[in-house]
Amino acid sequence: MRTGMRRLTGMRTVLGAAGLALMVLGAVLLWGQATHWDVAIWLAGAIVVHDGLVAPLVLGAGLVLGGLRNRGLLRGALLSAACLTLIALPLLLRPLPTANSSVLPLNYPRGLLISLAVVAAVAGLAGVVRRGRAGSNRRRTKAR
Repeated sequence: MRTGMRRLTGMRTVLGAAGLALMVLGAVLLWGQATHWDVAIWLAGAIVVHDGLVAPLVLGAGLVLGGLRNRGLLRGALLSAACLTLIALPLLLRPLPTANSSVLPLNYPRGLLISLAVVAAVAGLAGVVRRGRAGSNRRRTKAR
C-alpha cells in the first residue's frame, strides 16, 4: 500500500473514531434530558423526510441531468438549495402575527432567497472557473 493511501486510511479511522465518540456522547447527554423522546421523534421525522423526499429528488435530478457537462456541480447546488429550503421550511410555515414581536422577527423568505442566490452564484462561479481551467489545459496539451 502506498504512503498516501495509508495516510488516508489512518485519517479515515481517526475521523470515524472521533465521530463515533461524539455520537455516544450526544446519546448520553440526550438521555439525561427530559425531552429525549421529543428529540428521538424529531430525528425519526428527519430520516423519513430524507428517505422519502430528499433522496428521491436527488436521484431524479441525477437522472434528468445525466448528460450535462457539469452535472456534479449542478447536483451539489440543487442539493444545497434543497437542504436550505428544508431548514427554512418551519420558519416559512410559521403562524402569522404573534403577540410577541421578538419571536421570529426576521424576514425569512427574503433570507432564504438570498441564500439560494448565493448558492447559485457560487455554483455558477465554480462552473466558470472549471471551464477556464479545462480550456487552459487543452491549450497546454495542444502546445506540446
